[in-house]
Formats: sequence, C-alpha cells, structure tokens
Amino acid sequence: MNNKIVTLFVFLIFGFSQAQQLNCTVTINTDRLTNPNQQVFKTLQTALSEFVNKTDWTGVALKQNERINCSMYVTLASNNSDQFTGTIQVQSSRVIYNSTYSSPIFNYNDKDFNFRYTENEPLLFNPSVFESNLVSVVSFYSYIILGMDADSFLSGGGNTYFETAQSIASVAQQGGFKGWGQADGLQNRYFLINDMISPTYSDFRQVMFLYHTGLDFMGTDLKQSKEKVKNSLLLFNKLYSVKPNAFLTRIFFDAKSDEIVSVFSGGPNVQISDLTDVLNKVSPLNNTKWTQIKF
Repeated sequence: MNNKIVTLFVFLIFGFSQAQQLNCTVTINTDRLTNPNQQVFKTLQTALSEFVNKTDWTGVALKQNERINCSMYVTLASNNSDQFTGTIQVQSSRVIYNSTYSSPIFNYNDKDFNFRYTENEPLLFNPSVFESNLVSVVSFYSYIILGMDADSFLSGGGNTYFETAQSIASVAQQGGFKGWGQADGLQNRYFLINDMISPTYSDFRQVMFLYHTGLDFMGTDLKQSKEKVKNSLLLFNKLYSVKPNAFLTRIFFDAKSDEIVSVFSGGPNVQISDLTDVLNKVSPLNNTKWTQIKF
C-alpha cells in the first residue's frame, strides 16, 4: 500500500479519534494580496484549524476547558500558483489558578513562513518525515506551545514537547525552506528550539515555572505572590551575565511586559527598585513600560 495512504489512514484513526490538547483560533489574512482566490484561503483556514485542534499531539486526554488557548494568525504577502509567502503570529495563554485571568505565555511573529499548498490537499503529520513546510511550521509551534505551557506548571515539564519540536526542526531542514537553519538569521525557529533545550538557558525555563507559580498564588497571598514573581524575574540578571540580549529573553518580555507592569502597579507594595534595575538592563526596549511601574 502506498506509504502516504498508510500515513493518512493512521492520521485519521489516531489524530482525529483520540485526545486533543489545543484550542486554537487560526486566521488567514489576505489583505496584502492582489485579487486573491478567497475560496482557496477559506479552505486553507479550515484545514489548518482542524489540523491543529483535532490532532492528538500528546496522547493525553483533556477536557474542553483544560485545552490550551492559542492562536495562529497568518498574514500572506504574496503568492504564485501554489507557493505562498508571509508571516505567522503565534500566541498562547494559560488560566491562572483559581481565577478567570489568562496569562500570556508565548507571543512570537515568525517572518519566514513560506510554503506550498494546493486546495484540499491532506495535511499529514509525521515527526520523522518532511511532508510540507506548512505542516512542519504549524506542528513545530504546536509543540512549542505545549512545551512552554507545561514549563509554567512544572519545572522541566516541557522537555518531551521540546524534544519533538527539535526533531521536527531537524527533519524540516531537508525541505530547503528559510527559518530552519543557522544561516537564516539569529532569531528564527532553529535558535528558538535549540536555545530552549540548551543548559545555557536553563534559567529561562526556571523563570517560566517560578513566575507562574507566583501568579497562581495571587488569590491566596497577594504580597507573597508578588515577591515570588519578582524573585523569578531577578533570575534574568543571571542569564544576562551569561548571554546578554538572549533571544529567549526577548521572547519572554514580548509576551509578559504589559502583565509585569500590571502586577507591580497595584495592590500591596513590595520593594522593587532592584527589579526595575534588572528589567531596564535585560529588556531595554521596554524601558518606557518599566517607568510605569508604581511602588
């Protein structure tokens, strides 16, 4: 039997019948295209939405309200026949314990999203086979979302997901698409996943865990919770001493800067002059925001 037919059969049986973990809103924006074939993009949007939301990425059954809320916003800049060029903005969040507040976890705009797509073609996922750049990129970010979410609950909790993301990235290099290799820039998918699993950046992942542990206790002891969040952020000073202007530092503050200002601008006061010093040093692009922190 043809290998692709077998893969499709396995995908249909296991990818759609078992557990799903993501609650993802997928949007395709074609405003920059001239006279786009809207039917193709409606089909693509539906196909991607079903692919992300109905694939069993982990084998762990989750209730609807336990799934990770996320979004993938694709902006297409050009297309020629079945070839498309654009960007993909990926965001995710998770609900803070004993509240209705959703804390942003990941917010990244990948500017190297190029792929081929023919209307109604099946989207097949196999971590050890390069099927298409479209599938590889979306699957890669699905595992990044899963890994970062898991890290926010348990120290090192995202290891398995990040290992799968690295496998996807390694296999995808054979496709020749930009964003998977060292030569494609200093802030791309290659460096995102390699930094994430590197011992050099273990403090970043510890921040993810300790920061959200602090937020989870906001409803119990607000002042102590703020102290915990503060102490987690101070770890960036240690990372800065090893890797100034680290890619992962930018990733964190792109998602968290507004939340940090909000956390420390109200409620019981904690001494944060040392925190603002660190924030201004490790994330200078957000200096204007840090001046808004009241204490």
